[in-house]
Amino acid sequence: MAYHTTPYLLLFLPAALLFYQITPARWRSYTLLIFSYLFFWSFSEKLIIYLIGTTFLTHHICIWMDTMDKRDKRKKRVLQLGIFLLLGTILCLKYRNFFFGNVSKLAMLLHIDWSYRDQLIFLPIGISFYTLSAIGYMTDVYWGKVKAEYSLVKTALFLGFFPIIVEGPICRWEDVESTLFKNESVKAANVFKGSYRIIWGLFKKMIIADRLAVLVDKVYVGYESYSGAVIVAAAISYTIQLYMEFSGCMDMVIGSAGLFGIHLPENFSQPFFAKTCTDFWKRWHITLGVWFKNYIFYPVSISKTARKWNKFTRKHFKGDFGKYMARMGIAAMALFPVWISNGLWHGPKWNYIFYGLYYFGLIFMGLALEPIRDRILAVLHINPECIFYKAFQTVKMLIIIFTGEMFFRGDGFRQGFHMFKSIFQGFTTETFKDGTLLTLGLDQNDFRIIIIGCMIVFFADLIKEYWPKETKMCQKQWICTVEKAFVPGKWVICYGLVMAILIFGAYGEGYQMIDLIYAGF
Repeated sequence: MAYHTTPYLLLFLPAALLFYQITPARWRSYTLLIFSYLFFWSFSEKLIIYLIGTTFLTHHICIWMDTMDKRDKRKKRVLQLGIFLLLGTILCLKYRNFFFGNVSKLAMLLHIDWSYRDQLIFLPIGISFYTLSAIGYMTDVYWGKVKAEYSLVKTALFLGFFPIIVEGPICRWEDVESTLFKNESVKAANVFKGSYRIIWGLFKKMIIADRLAVLVDKVYVGYESYSGAVIVAAAISYTIQLYMEFSGCMDMVIGSAGLFGIHLPENFSQPFFAKTCTDFWKRWHITLGVWFKNYIFYPVSISKTARKWNKFTRKHFKGDFGKYMARMGIAAMALFPVWISNGLWHGPKWNYIFYGLYYFGLIFMGLALEPIRDRILAVLHINPECIFYKAFQTVKMLIIIFTGEMFFRGDGFRQGFHMFKSIFQGFTTETFKDGTLLTLGLDQNDFRIIIIGCMIVFFADLIKEYWPKETKMCQKQWICTVEKAFVPGKWVICYGLVMAILIFGAYGEGYQMIDLIYAGF
């Protein structure tokens, strides 16, 4: 029962909304929790015990820390115990085969008589998401940023709320506290906004992402048979597929929560308008990046080791060079664990680790070369705000994104490297004209629908990116006037999207149900 399926949209969600509305206000959290656990059960059945175990552990660890004095040294040990148990569980379930499998391969190379067979491990869905939320909540309680919640139901709802349990967003307590437990009655305005957001997500997934999945799967399965141009087309197609599906899923879950008047943090902000790698990751999977920044990057950057390095460089390297060395050393210390963790979070595969190191290298290199870049721009009298320079940055960033996602999608690092080499072997633009692309599972009508769908999403993102910034008439009265005037237009767009999904959606004969990509992470 995924977010885009008929049982969820036409049965589960309306039933949850109905029972929530008829339940007395003080019991509505219980209603949401029951439906959340029913939703999780539909995916993982008995594996729900891991979610329940995580909830109990997180709840009691936080209460335990709350009862301790700030100066009590045991408080830190309690936090470490909680993190150790949570990380230990996910490491054992998700990474055991990967770790021991690679140790076994190393033993073979060293001619050591030791081998390991992969064991069948049932992994509960969403474990990577709710584990990070739990660790973040415990850490915030330890730091005193939030108060420990003494209601077990509220803790359970925070970790297991059904719109976020499968693919996120990764929420912090402060992100959802104000609306998740408010238990307001269902409002017509929230129902319309939530439904509109769900429909927009369905448009992205069913019209664009699910179509592109046919082409992507075919090329990646038989990648050795295709030339460089087809590989490029597949890499671009996968990037678009991933964005349309993941952002579409976020639209559906944010819309689902919005039906109940619950606000979730946004997870995407026009990522393809990014000019740098850092900017891209501020726009793509935002909540994951924020989590890594808050709980890994910042603690490492202000750690004793970082302070010692800063003192050492300032002492031994004078002037601007000393500041530069201090900054680069601390950046390396903080960025490396972030991007290793980013790669491993996605899964126990070398291509995911490479994906993390890929962005670590690019971001670190960008920081290292920043003074040289600024000097070159000054010498050549190039204005960084010039539209041509920004266009160059965008094109450069798109190439970086497409290349990274090509490795990300590959079944292991070897496949990604083979596909990367193929780009430079036998690449010809004739491939885009001679009908080769029409042999990859999609016909001309499919490509037309994909292109039109992408144009619609692009213009929507374009408006989001530039219209609020360029408009100075952002007075409340003016916004209300526009909102009232545009109500008929909203209904027209809504009906148009629904009809587009029904007519052009990738379902029925010739298509198979495409699982949510990030549900496996």
